Amino acid sequence: MNFMCPREALSPAGSLAQEVSHMRTFFTAIALAATLASGSTPAQSTAPAPKPAYSVTDTDIGALLDDPAARAIVDKYIPGFSAGDQVDMARSMTLSSIQQFAPDRITDKALAGIDAEFAKLPAKK
Repeated sequence: MNFMCPREALSPAGSLAQEVSHMRTFFTAIALAATLASGSTPAQSTAPAPKPAYSVTDTDIGALLDDPAARAIVDKYIPGFSAGDQVDMARSMTLSSIQQFAPDRITDKALAGIDAEFAKLPAKK
């Protein structure tokens, strides 16, 4: 008569309960990987942040001068800018691009302050 030891009677992975546990872990990992690969999670917001109405790097000076709120912000950080003799020649340029011509007046600090206040303005439609 040939008797099997209880340990030999089990499958290579262990008991049935252990196999079920391993399978559950495997399928949970697959589901998690699929969720991460899709790029969305339940807690993740899909709405993009609203874009500021203006930017010192992207908005032409002409557009800033034509909007009274933007003009006031620029004049706050660069006093007298909108009333300057040559401002009309720079209407197609950005504040960042003209900084090189007047670095003592158009400082990084002034541009950062202007951009921070532009972010508070309502977006243009």
